[in-house]
Amino acid sequence: MAHNNRAAVLGTGQTKYVAKRHDVTMAGMCREAMDAALADAGVGIDEIDAIVIGKAPDLFEGSMMPELAMADALGAVGKRLIRVHTAGSVGGSTANVAASLVFAGVHKRVLAIAWEKQSESNAMWALSLPVPFTKPVGAGAGGFFAPHVRSYIRQSGAPEHIGAMVATKDRRNGARNPLAHLHQPDITVDSVMSSQMLWDPIRYDETCPSSDGACAVVIGDEQVADAAVADGRPVAWVHATAMRTEPLFFAHRNTVSPQASRDAAAALWKSAGIDNPIDEVDVAEVYVPFSWFEPMWLESLGFAAEGEGWKLTEAGETEIGGRIPFNPSGGVLSSNPIGASGMIRFAEAAIQVMGKAGDHQVDGARKALGHAYGGGAQYFSMWLVGADKPSN
Repeated sequence: MAHNNRAAVLGTGQTKYVAKRHDVTMAGMCREAMDAALADAGVGIDEIDAIVIGKAPDLFEGSMMPELAMADALGAVGKRLIRVHTAGSVGGSTANVAASLVFAGVHKRVLAIAWEKQSESNAMWALSLPVPFTKPVGAGAGGFFAPHVRSYIRQSGAPEHIGAMVATKDRRNGARNPLAHLHQPDITVDSVMSSQMLWDPIRYDETCPSSDGACAVVIGDEQVADAAVADGRPVAWVHATAMRTEPLFFAHRNTVSPQASRDAAAALWKSAGIDNPIDEVDVAEVYVPFSWFEPMWLESLGFAAEGEGWKLTEAGETEIGGRIPFNPSGGVLSSNPIGASGMIRFAEAAIQVMGKAGDHQVDGARKALGHAYGGGAQYFSMWLVGADKPSN
């Protein structure tokens, strides 16, 4: 995205991700993340010029346009309130829209908030067409994406244990993140391989959980960010953003490496001045709800050549300490409040370059990728953030 102004993440906030938050409403859950983000940024709600919200389809929670009833709780009364919806990628898209308001010089400080309270509905069945319109085994996102995974395995020749390696890595990373839903430090490749097959070749332990939770980020302009740095508060400069979409069904669609994914990545790297992502990006928080998507996205994002992504995974290069650490926070495989999952990736990328990731911090992280995808792998949103102010 071409722009003349600079923007930076001033602070982030997240709830603890769990299966069911019966103790709070959606509004109360969002306030937890918002208040944490505002405190991290050192900003009061009165200093926020606009609120950008994002969540997945309303059917996931059975509440139509909940942001209208929640406007007061979100601190949005008397301010610009924008809702974003791009299916599962919405958390990332919401952060990008918030950043665009700062890039454009429209606002000085913008708060973005995304959430999901899956416990109030059932996302798998919300994504499923009733019999006789589809066969029952097509239920949920896993039923939709399993053929994509089978195509990748067939085309790349990847051995069957690669998905289990990803799941083991991400769940172990998640055990180092106190906010993650699943803490499984003792998980092994063998235990994943022995878990129940749900959608061939996707096993139970290779799938994301259903989580309740919220994530928020505060984005400010250059003047505000410079003042924060001068006050001793690290920021994450937004070096580039990109979003692309393609139709769900069309002839010769590449479901293994969608054109929209490749185009968004190419635009992101060009805008950020990145020539070789694997050598120039220090850490990546990437939307991997089913473990096999790690090698697929390694290739689609330009970290590996076509058919070679699984080799990076197998060699341990996506581990913390590898060439391109993927999901040190535990990723979507450890926490999945759908509407917020993309923003969590974006926030965790910012946290890494701000040096605030604690036990899952990647040493020396200066540039980090935040990535989200949604729908039938048709919506893509990405940003690259850095510890250093961009020169452009």
